[in-house]
Amino acid sequence: MVTVRREKDSMGAIEVPADKLWGAQTQRSLEHFRISTEKMPVSLIHALALTKRAAAKVNQDLGLLAAEKASAIIEAADEVLAGKHADEFPLAIWQTGSGTQSNMNMNEVLANRASEILGGVRGMERMVHPNDDVNKSQSSNDVFPTAMHVAALLALREHLIPQLSALTDTLRDKSHAFADIVKIGRTHLQDATPLTLGQEISGWVAMLEHNLRHIEHSLPHVAELALGGTAVGTGLNTHPEYARRVAEELATITAAPFVTAPNKFEALATCDALVQAHGALKGLAASLMKIANDVRWLASGPRCGIGEIAIPENEPGSSIMPGKVNPTQCEAVTMVCCQVMGNDVAINMGGASGNFELNVYRPMVIHNFLQTVRLLADGMASFNQHCASGIEPNRERITQLLNESLMLVTALNTHIGYDKAAEIAKKAHKEGLTLKASAVALGYLSVEEFDAWVRPELMVGSMTPGR
Repeated sequence: MVTVRREKDSMGAIEVPADKLWGAQTQRSLEHFRISTEKMPVSLIHALALTKRAAAKVNQDLGLLAAEKASAIIEAADEVLAGKHADEFPLAIWQTGSGTQSNMNMNEVLANRASEILGGVRGMERMVHPNDDVNKSQSSNDVFPTAMHVAALLALREHLIPQLSALTDTLRDKSHAFADIVKIGRTHLQDATPLTLGQEISGWVAMLEHNLRHIEHSLPHVAELALGGTAVGTGLNTHPEYARRVAEELATITAAPFVTAPNKFEALATCDALVQAHGALKGLAASLMKIANDVRWLASGPRCGIGEIAIPENEPGSSIMPGKVNPTQCEAVTMVCCQVMGNDVAINMGGASGNFELNVYRPMVIHNFLQTVRLLADGMASFNQHCASGIEPNRERITQLLNESLMLVTALNTHIGYDKAAEIAKKAHKEGLTLKASAVALGYLSVEEFDAWVRPELMVGSMTPGR
């Protein structure tokens, strides 16, 4: 039988497992929101601990919180940040839309643990109060959006951006390495005029470079913190210097450029910063899907597809077809991209659905946002390591397809005109001839003229990949 203790909140007493640090409001949430299995993300829990740590320090500095209590709260928060007490944060994503239960979960855990650090007990006789001490100068309405922004910015800076940069570097190296390989281009899934493999990959590089700029452009808004707005943005029950100083403290302990939001009403009432940042992530997903699809098409085969590039063979591809190997990294990345696009729909709907002074879709928004960052970062790392870094050209196949393409006839436009060039291509296709044989048969060119004018290496222009 589970040993319990009695905890109390404004609604009365409730039994809580005696070995747990949480209190009454966490217990009520566990009983009232038994919805699915998704829990509050660990990075969000850590962001809440960082927020409480910063608030305790600033409240002490402003003379609002006794030094011994502040020190104990900070020590308890540091324990959470070190990975201790992980099982003390069991609440579901699907709870109150302001994240109040998760804010109180953190308040209760830190209050009980701080009381123990001070030599006291957990429970109703604790020496540190979850609301009066841990939540001093705060409301769930400014704490939770602050933690959302802290978690989001740190995830983008520490996980996603490094992996995006690494993949971009890999593809840039491939673009330079393959700069002299002339291949046939394709538009509308049909043969087109030539380009180099390096030029083709340089397009992928430019896409990712644009994505990085869009993501970085979104960061200053994410760096704005709601803390200090309290319930509706007015800053009720806070010291005049609190908002600025707590943002500075968070910036110091995270080495991130956090600032106090210039308008707390916007910071509480909307999720616009994360909506816009996720829009940039959706753009990255669109680019990654295009790149992954191009790679698997170019690598299709090995004998009956395009087969212009080879990618690493990582694992068997079929339980029935011996020797089959599939472009699994490309498939994984495209599934990641689909999920990110779905997350974007949910985040946009949640962001658009706030009413008056508070958005109440926050747990869902941050859950999806952090999942997107994790999926994209991990997906790019896997794709980079197990696919992109191993891309190699199949020069023989590239040359074969280049020489067989009817679209090389485009080089003749300026010599004999579009109509005659089209006639050459159509005759060659209909009769199974080479372009040269068709042109000579029609009497439009000599062999020498064809060889002088139809030179694929001169058809790729001067658009070399940037270095």
